[in-house]
Amino acid sequence: MKILHTSDLHVGKKLMGRERLDEFRAVFSELERISSDNGVELVLIAGDVFDTYTPSAEAEEVFYSGINLLSENRAVLVISGNHDDYVRLTAASVLAERRNVYITGNNLKPINCAVRGSVYPEKSGNGWVIFANAKGERVYINALPYPNEARFKEGRSDETFSEKISRWIACGEEGKTKNMPSVFLSHIFVAGGSVSESEREIDLGGARAVPLNLLPDCDYIALGHLHKRQKLGKNAYYSGAPMQFSFDEAGAEKTVNVFDLTENGVENFVQIPVNSPKKLIRLQANGVEDGVKLLNANPQYFVELTLNLNVPMTPQESAAIHEHENLVSLKTAVRTVEADYAVSNKNKSSSQLFSDYYKLRYGCDVPEELLALFLSLTEEE
Repeated sequence: MKILHTSDLHVGKKLMGRERLDEFRAVFSELERISSDNGVELVLIAGDVFDTYTPSAEAEEVFYSGINLLSENRAVLVISGNHDDYVRLTAASVLAERRNVYITGNNLKPINCAVRGSVYPEKSGNGWVIFANAKGERVYINALPYPNEARFKEGRSDETFSEKISRWIACGEEGKTKNMPSVFLSHIFVAGGSVSESEREIDLGGARAVPLNLLPDCDYIALGHLHKRQKLGKNAYYSGAPMQFSFDEAGAEKTVNVFDLTENGVENFVQIPVNSPKKLIRLQANGVEDGVKLLNANPQYFVELTLNLNVPMTPQESAAIHEHENLVSLKTAVRTVEADYAVSNKNKSSSQLFSDYYKLRYGCDVPEELLALFLSLTEEE
């Protein structure tokens, strides 16, 4: 069965206040084209469909229109991520199933197997589903949306997070039969993964990191949560987000994973570029005049421009820089013989910023318990 794996669409996410809805529409169109060109039968979306719990009506229209287009000739399986309100996301499940779209929130209910098409869910249980196609090929999917006790309607217990994860994963393995090609689909932070600036501190200092050895034995592990594409272990893949959301991703190619899953495992694996969204670029210039030239030479990009200046800009120079629509972020460094006035918190995480503030305020390092509490308050559940 031919499968496409993507994740972290974050429909509705803005770039420093700038709307990108047209780019999100273009991404869905490109995903449909890639799927059609490569004969994809099943699309897996590994969480964070939306950027917030309460997406705008425009963002929801983009998603439902896009998923309707994507599912015209194939099945689509979506799981919720930490940015998604899983109740809101699954509210349209009954209608979505009529379009061969299956949305799994954190209730882990079996998927409706009444709908039939060229690819369809043949059998399902709590946290798992078997998809079949007209040729009789079958694929087992262990689907674990972004996991925590509140989302799974569980009370607190003495179990560690690793023990909970192991139990939740085991639940999704209960319907697996021997030698059936299988995928583990989840929205989790696996220890060792590389994060980007567009993500918050999602591992709570390691407490919510999932060790690689806890993941199930299967042919392909389809992960969401991290926006950089990467491979962990022998077969665990973060497809990465299909759009660049922060300037540390400037220059990084955005792709989706496409492969055949057969009785022999993964075959014909390729990473196909997603080219429709606007790319981000970081530029540096010595002076306003050179900065204007760079902006004029790169109209196809969203630009973060750093200006190295000997004196502050005049109002006229500032106006000349800011009239360029492709300028998203402007950083200035004014240097003199006596001192360097450029102060930056660039690349600092939220815990680093909090730790710096605490040390400045109280003259000592922040206690680990207080830092953990701070991070728990910033964690989006």
